[in-house]
Amino acid sequence: MGDVLDGDWWYCLKHNRVEHGAGCPNKQRMGPYPDEATAANALDIAARRNEQWDEQDEAERDS
Repeated sequence: MGDVLDGDWWYCLKHNRVEHGAGCPNKQRMGPYPDEATAANALDIAARRNEQWDEQDEAERDS
């Protein structure tokens, strides 16, 4: 990603916590997210997306 903006929120995978602005290297975190609450739900968001993609892959195989 490009430069980190002070308004960006991230979820740090190394420390399992939300970070605001500059923090751990981007390769160790998910985001950016628009707000703290969304960043706090990063793992749930990723899990839901993975489930949706798995369902789409399965539907494509079955068709």
